[in-house]
Amino acid sequence: MNEAGKLSIVSTPIGNLEDITLRALRTLKECDVVLCEDTRVTGKLLAHYEIKKPLRRYDAHASDGVHANIVSELLAGQHMALVSDAGTPGISDPGVQLVRQARAEGITIEAIPGPSAVTTVVSLAGISGNQFTFLGFIPHKKGRETFFKKLQAIEQPAVFFESTHRIIKTLTSLVSVVPENTIYVGRELTKMYEELLVGKPQEILDILQAEPVRQKGEFVLIIENQK
Repeated sequence: MNEAGKLSIVSTPIGNLEDITLRALRTLKECDVVLCEDTRVTGKLLAHYEIKKPLRRYDAHASDGVHANIVSELLAGQHMALVSDAGTPGISDPGVQLVRQARAEGITIEAIPGPSAVTTVVSLAGISGNQFTFLGFIPHKKGRETFFKKLQAIEQPAVFFESTHRIIKTLTSLVSVVPENTIYVGRELTKMYEELLVGKPQEILDILQAEPVRQKGEFVLIIENQK
């Protein structure tokens, strides 16, 4: 392995700024630069813990040239911390391509584990068994219909993400595809207005339509398989 530089994959809070590990804070203090999706979001986190580091934007649209420059700097001895706006880079967040290229160049890569919306909602729901299938974000357009059809064939509870802009559309689809399945909808996890709604798709849809304010936030859903 190349010991000159290092890429640290750092998990950050999914909502509550207190949900960060001591190791993550130490790494953010020790690194030379922080690669982040949104400098404003990461800047708020660093300011909260009085950490001053150069921030460089790195998101899902990073070009080949950006990747090449980062790898070059790592090879030259830089210690870079990669973070996403919330959670763990590379898990439905940018980072996969950079990690692959850094590994191909023999650069040291370390993971700093921490908060996860997936494990948070699974533990909060209390679903039976010890298996689940994680599906990431629902496709916006192409593949969306296929996504919902496949839900019927998955034997384990299925966990996936949805945004505030499409939660009603998604629940409407679930009413048609899995009307009798129990679903768990986690909203604003770890934040002040955290809640977990449990019921049939139509029941949850009725709740959110009756109170539009509850349509706001980031959502994590679990579809429990019928037994």
